[in-house]
Amino acid sequence: MKKIGFLSFGHWTNHPSYQARTAGDTLLQSIDLAVAAEEIGIDGAYFRVHHFAQQLASPFPLLSAIGAKTSKIEIGTGVIDMRYENPLYMVEDAGAADLISGGRLQLGISRGSPEQVIDGWRAFGYEPAEGETDADMGRKKALEFLDKLKGEGFAEPNPYPMFPNPPGLLRLEPHSEGLRERIWWGAASNATAIWAAENGMHLQSSTLKYDENGKPFHIQQAEQIRLYKEAWKKAGHEREPRVSVSRSIFALVNDQDKYYFGNQGRGQDSFGNIEADKRAIFGKSYAAEPEKLIAELAQDEAIQEADTLLLTIPNTLGVDYNVHILSSILKYIAPELGWR
Repeated sequence: MKKIGFLSFGHWTNHPSYQARTAGDTLLQSIDLAVAAEEIGIDGAYFRVHHFAQQLASPFPLLSAIGAKTSKIEIGTGVIDMRYENPLYMVEDAGAADLISGGRLQLGISRGSPEQVIDGWRAFGYEPAEGETDADMGRKKALEFLDKLKGEGFAEPNPYPMFPNPPGLLRLEPHSEGLRERIWWGAASNATAIWAAENGMHLQSSTLKYDENGKPFHIQQAEQIRLYKEAWKKAGHEREPRVSVSRSIFALVNDQDKYYFGNQGRGQDSFGNIEADKRAIFGKSYAAEPEKLIAELAQDEAIQEADTLLLTIPNTLGVDYNVHILSSILKYIAPELGWR
């Protein structure tokens, strides 16, 4: 059994063939899609976070709105770039969104990915400490975020406050009990997956990772997941870890599907440099008639290792068509592969 969610990048472009032409379109359609996805039995609504782009960037208003209009579906991110974040303010935002949703937040964070601009986090007022890289800064902020989510007091109270204080040091409010255990780390390497396990975070592994041994993408990703699970067990955490993988999967069941995605299923893994000195491997898309799709997906080792599958969606094609995409996976694919 697997949890199945969708992952939206939240694109918009003023193009006549797009349903999402403005930021407002994308935000409102994201809410509508999450509501519709819950109704058909999808388990999670997840959103990417990209700054300086015509894509979703500020997740907590959106997650709060979805939380208020749904009752069961998990809501989350994949991922928030911690280089841009104030960890303390983020604790407050995340706590509020989680309370609004009734404890359904599954928050994916990371040190970040390639950006639209050069060192965009500097424009947000952040600078690595001497001797640190921006990746170091992102991981340090993540650890501070995790620490403050525990809800322990750390701030000295004012002896003459505007309102009476409880005894002892003060914590950030609102505090949402249990949110600390629902934080995920987006890992692009085996080493950072192990680091996530050691620090008690669930694992998000996307459609790309650093190429560490030249093997096919799904095999490298499965190896990463096994290393993560071993590190989690070694760390002695009492709760069970969760692992998600992202995939572009399209069941071709009508002419419209074939028009949009008929050529994508012929692809293979690809390679490129997402940083100057690091080669990355990008997983292929899956697009085929259901029988062929089932046979191909059955060979994907990383999907087998994961408990959660996030389906990347073309949000610009509108709510109705994306509900069709998700419904096709639930109807034709998931039962045959034992996911449901």
